[in-house]
Amino acid sequence: MKILVTGAAGFIGMHVTHSLMRSGHEVVGLDNLNSYYSVSLKRDRIKTLNKLSDDLPGSFDFRELHLEDREKISALFQEIKPDRVIHLAAQAGVRYSLENPHAYIDSNLVGFLNILEGCRHNPTGHLVYASSSSVYGLNGELPFSVTHNVDHPVSLYAATKKANELMAHSYSHLYGIPTTGLRFFTVYGPWGRPDMATMIFTKKILAGDPIQLFNHGKMRRDFTYIDDITEGVVRVMDCIPEGNPEWDASDPDPSSSPAPYRVLNIGNNEPVELSLFVSTLESALNRKAVIEYKPMADGDVEATFADVTALTNLTGFKPYTPLAEGIGKFVDWYWDYYGAADK
Repeated sequence: MKILVTGAAGFIGMHVTHSLMRSGHEVVGLDNLNSYYSVSLKRDRIKTLNKLSDDLPGSFDFRELHLEDREKISALFQEIKPDRVIHLAAQAGVRYSLENPHAYIDSNLVGFLNILEGCRHNPTGHLVYASSSSVYGLNGELPFSVTHNVDHPVSLYAATKKANELMAHSYSHLYGIPTTGLRFFTVYGPWGRPDMATMIFTKKILAGDPIQLFNHGKMRRDFTYIDDITEGVVRVMDCIPEGNPEWDASDPDPSSSPAPYRVLNIGNNEPVELSLFVSTLESALNRKAVIEYKPMADGDVEATFADVTALTNLTGFKPYTPLAEGIGKFVDWYWDYYGAADK
């Protein structure tokens, strides 16, 4: 199939694109290569995908575009007429949304609307888009289930992801566009984002700089290895929602609808305290961390924990990579990419 992957130069986008090419798909990748984090890392991801495409049955065609550019996004849809859209591009980061809120409106709301409009005017078999575990906000019931209420986000980033799910539902209802939102839980692994804990902690541990553990190290995260995320995305792509005939308006299921709409969690189903995460990283790096304990930060939640029952029932897949294995693979990639001068 011809598949449009937005955010193809991103962490998850790169891995999903690689997987799709291995399966013989024709991938058109879109990214704006913005400077939120290292542009050189993004360009290296694209270079790697171009090199890999020479030996894979599928193909890769990269386009540098901004999601907010309505005319160019519309023209792209008209040109390529994708069979599937995997929308992973977004302004990411909870804490950055406190500093630059307008970036989240431009990319995550205006940009997502342009993707929905592209799917509306150029019928697409399935729109799969990235939501986030952050939508659970003040929900204190663990594990987080897609049947739970998510009306109390605690950051603007989370609010935009919740808004994406609402926007998708309206387009599924009005225009019959099949949509699936995927709530990702703390993704880590090779080619990861420099603004996320795995990369931040690794660099600071190697430099001998202190790392900050919020909530005094008692934060718990459902760390999910990138290969598990990728496998989930690719499997979901062909599980096209048709609407839930048993949906009851008097007792509504937030994860489904009479429209061709659904949301799913993709997480490791095993929350880990940050202190254990750091000790696992210390073992892989063979270095000790200097730790500064901090109180809870604005916009953060104390714990995330994915109930993946719906994902497993739909696809037969459940994320399974143990933390030590995933961290080991990340560290191997880190030495290879950044050099082993500090090894």
